[in-house]
Amino acid sequence: MNDEQYRDHCLQLLDRFAVLMDKESSHTSEGDPLRELAQGIAALDGENIYDDAPALVARLFASCPHIAPAFPRELLWFIGGDCLHYMPDEELDCFQELDELRAGAAAAGEVLDYQEAKAKLLKLQ
Repeated sequence: MNDEQYRDHCLQLLDRFAVLMDKESSHTSEGDPLRELAQGIAALDGENIYDDAPALVARLFASCPHIAPAFPRELLWFIGGDCLHYMPDEELDCFQELDELRAGAAAAGEVLDYQEAKAKLLKLQ
């Protein structure tokens, strides 16, 4: 997975989470904080994610603790900044190593099987 594929992968994760948020907020009235948060997350894209996402993620973790665990951990890493505070050190180390593996593969002209590497590092296999 090269940098562009990784970015696309993360934006797809964001889109899936936005759909979940839309479902979670569908029963709320216009102006409800959950609906506003869902709309803000749905409005994120590749152009504004680094500027707007950290504040939305902070609101999510502070005001929606029942939904926050569904936010992809990989997006916390991808967005970075203050979002990294929601990750334990061990998880940060794993995502750092994944980035290094991805960069190493790219430098060698290879393509890293990102999902396999992630599963091994996060002990999902």
